[in-house]
Amino acid sequence: MIRILKYSEMDRETVFDRNYPTDNVTDIVSAIIEDVKTRGDRALLDYTKRFDKAELTQLQVSAEEVKEAEASLDPEFLAVLQEAADNIKAFHSKQIRSGFIMNEKRGVVCGQKIIPMNTVGVYVPGGTAVYPSTVLMDTIPAKLAGCPNLVMVTPPGPDGKISPNILAAAKIAGVDKIFKVGGAQAVAALAYGTESVPRADKIVGPGNAFVAEAKRQVFGRVAIDMIAGPSEILIVADGKSNPVFLAADMLSQAEHDKNASAVLVTDSEELALKVSEELETQLSVLPREAIARPSIDNNGKIIVADSIEQAIEISNEIAPEHLEVCVDNPFDYLDMITSAGSVFMGRNCPEALGDYLAGPNHTLPTGGSARFSSPLSVDDFIKKTQYTYFTADALDAVAQDIALFARKEGLEGHARSAVIRSENR
Repeated sequence: MIRILKYSEMDRETVFDRNYPTDNVTDIVSAIIEDVKTRGDRALLDYTKRFDKAELTQLQVSAEEVKEAEASLDPEFLAVLQEAADNIKAFHSKQIRSGFIMNEKRGVVCGQKIIPMNTVGVYVPGGTAVYPSTVLMDTIPAKLAGCPNLVMVTPPGPDGKISPNILAAAKIAGVDKIFKVGGAQAVAALAYGTESVPRADKIVGPGNAFVAEAKRQVFGRVAIDMIAGPSEILIVADGKSNPVFLAADMLSQAEHDKNASAVLVTDSEELALKVSEELETQLSVLPREAIARPSIDNNGKIIVADSIEQAIEISNEIAPEHLEVCVDNPFDYLDMITSAGSVFMGRNCPEALGDYLAGPNHTLPTGGSARFSSPLSVDDFIKKTQYTYFTADALDAVAQDIALFARKEGLEGHARSAVIRSENR
């Protein structure tokens, strides 16, 4: 059963703890990465046989396989996929930025240009987890950024096939190449390249402990989005909230992972008790109770605060991945919220709306990293390059200032490079 705690009686560690067990897979992942660097496609085929029980003769998904997958799907679901894609595109289109140029000073031009990354690798979990929503969320912003090469990797089933839902989502999103490979070996392939898999400039997408560790190890050679932790939801709710709705929203994240975290912060002790009871009622009929139960019992908690304002302050300290604000006038509190991955406003905005259909991204900072990082966006797939141009007269006007600055730092070579042109024209 979930814990109910009074904020005024809690120590800081209890409020903000995230006691997630960690798997020590460092050495295993290091060996896999080195093997892929050495043996390329052969290593990928061997690991796919070993871990996914699939014997493949080629890694890349063919155009025929994509067509067959699309044809096999329920037209109603295809329409929903397209609706979600349209909403994601509409939201993320607002993030597209342009470069700028400054030429107010005579003889001086400075500017910044926006350059899309050339090749982006998207990891999509497979096996028992099939998330076409992740395909859309992680690929559409890259396409909007203008990335010309979008490569997706995902593990096949024992039959050597990829879920039709995944392939259809990839087709809608405009993925250029799809490869049947998962795990740390897929990350290694994207980081170093193989005979079939192109080397990526950035790797995005969630995965298990092996995928997360692989991303950590290849970071620096290739960019990554983030090291994603277990799913999190924090709900701020007043006493008028419906406990049935709140319990359902908490379980929507608890069913993801035994290590997921579901937290309710409320100003009502009565609501806290009702939500606790409702969680038990809904858990008993939840198909994924075996996963959600330990999540609620071990990581879940209900915190009773003195006010909604204090509840928001607690949320800012916890910095949750998902934050629901279940009050009548949620926009009254929006400016108070400073640390959350994605905020769901009001009583009719379950977090699942953001997972699938609303449009804002669902790849979000976890583990408190919303204090300093942001949801996946178009910005994650661009580079910014700056440039400077000075005429001879413009350089002469500031050469001595540059030299003075350089000499204060003990860098005579810098100083000379600034004045040598004007002295030798």
